[in-house]
Amino acid sequence: MASAFPQQFDVLVVGSGAAGLYVALCLPAHLRVGLITKDTLSRSASDWAQGGIAAAIAPEDSPDSHFADTLKAGAGLCEPRAVKLLVEQAADCVQSLLQMGVEFDRHGSSLALTLEAAHSHRRVLHAADTTGRAVVVTLMAEVMARKNIQVLPQAFALDLWLHPQQHCLGVSVVYQAQIHWLAARATVLATGGGGQVFAQTTNPAVSTGDGVAIAWRAGAVLRDLEFVQFHPTALTQPGAPRFLISEAVRGEGAHLTDLQGYRFAFDYHAAGELAPRDVVSRAIYTHLQKTAPDPASAHVWLDLRPIPAATIRHRFPNIIQVCQQWGINVFEQPIPVAPAAHYWMGGIVTDLTSQTSIANLYAIGEVASTGVHGANRLASNSLLECLVFGAQLKQIYLRSPEATSTNQPLWSKPDAIAITPEDWPLQLATLQDLRQSIPRLVWQAAGICREQRSLEEAIAQIENWQAKFAALPISQQLTTLDQRTYRLDLPEANAAIKHWGETRNLLDVAYLTLKSAAFRTESRGGHFRSDYPAPDPNWMVHTLIQRQIWRRSDVIVPISFGET
Repeated sequence: MASAFPQQFDVLVVGSGAAGLYVALCLPAHLRVGLITKDTLSRSASDWAQGGIAAAIAPEDSPDSHFADTLKAGAGLCEPRAVKLLVEQAADCVQSLLQMGVEFDRHGSSLALTLEAAHSHRRVLHAADTTGRAVVVTLMAEVMARKNIQVLPQAFALDLWLHPQQHCLGVSVVYQAQIHWLAARATVLATGGGGQVFAQTTNPAVSTGDGVAIAWRAGAVLRDLEFVQFHPTALTQPGAPRFLISEAVRGEGAHLTDLQGYRFAFDYHAAGELAPRDVVSRAIYTHLQKTAPDPASAHVWLDLRPIPAATIRHRFPNIIQVCQQWGINVFEQPIPVAPAAHYWMGGIVTDLTSQTSIANLYAIGEVASTGVHGANRLASNSLLECLVFGAQLKQIYLRSPEATSTNQPLWSKPDAIAITPEDWPLQLATLQDLRQSIPRLVWQAAGICREQRSLEEAIAQIENWQAKFAALPISQQLTTLDQRTYRLDLPEANAAIKHWGETRNLLDVAYLTLKSAAFRTESRGGHFRSDYPAPDPNWMVHTLIQRQIWRRSDVIVPISFGET
């Protein structure tokens, strides 16, 4: 690993989950790569992924079948060419992970494949119930061993650095109590999702929608931000992260009950706890709206005691361990759970090479809208998407350094310009109030069930908060910087400016999500409107967003695997 802080990189990768790590490893080894992570390398949603990686590698399976399953799950909004690329290159990406040393579960000498919801064959590779961690740990070790990759930990990207002709020159970043402008011939956003915009989410604290917000402010085209996948059962123990409790627990016989012990799910669907994921999520949400004084923080119970203890120990060792960590003995008591935002199907529009609408800017993973997920992601296609579309950057095209250069200095001299916010404690209190208020508002208005009036009221509130945020002295300072280095004269500067930047991003993501949910007047996939509860064939289109313009794409024409 290089120790010097270079003035310019060939490629900057923003984000260090599976997408960012794999991209960094796929880039040609002669390139100087900077990997920016706002926390540590292991702190990402990928590390929390319990499921697996879908790949049609069994003799009885085929990419054609995987293609059909993905399109069906996507409710008519998948991009067939992107899905074809995903399923055809899945096996090669799995082989790449095996060569790096990822230890997937096996049956004898063969890879163990499990069946997940909406898959027609067993095709999901896994490592117990911690597949994401197994992948990320291996990728991290590979990254740390590469001499051409420099990791910048505890660094927070504020904005894209754009050339006057609107191609990307790099990013502005808070690093070691200073704001720098990092130059690169190409920039890759791999920042993950935005689950923290919801009061309940399985995403880690770092998932504040940074990449989508940064790209939107720069003028990139976004797509389908109304489509959020909600998981019905996330741990809601006070102080604990919203740890996902797998659907397989209910498949083995666990019961959902309310606080009075009543199995309410059967009031909403004949299959009760075993109804489809979105149905169970709406059942819990609706029941809490009727029975809980504060639905945004309320929960129901998931009772594993109907399952034989030996089965629980064999199938769910990680769930047992995490629950024990938070004082819950699953063999003796139920788990407090509630639905939570889990995965964002929309994002920054990319083509098959992962290029965005801004030259020299790429997006990989949950932050991107490749078109493979449509309106609802097929289980275990998310880690696969990181790998397949990250691998496309093996052939990255880089403009010559002269074509991406700027006459402005990359760095100032040691006399960096000082930023000293006035009345910082009062400004910090405002930021903290916004951070608490935004997720509660978005959860109530754009959570599992949505309708026009509450969406419009929430949009108006977010616009008021955006104005309040923009009026803060620190906001006026940080949004008008030129390409020089700035010294931050305030307590715990890195954490403080990250807090400011994440709040700005959450406000933007809230606005984008709410507006997109109000724009689509139908229910489809992860988007449910109680005032428009059915799919509308006239909405067989994407929602496209650029700056303040929302519009429909052309109608998506269904085609078969052989026609792509």
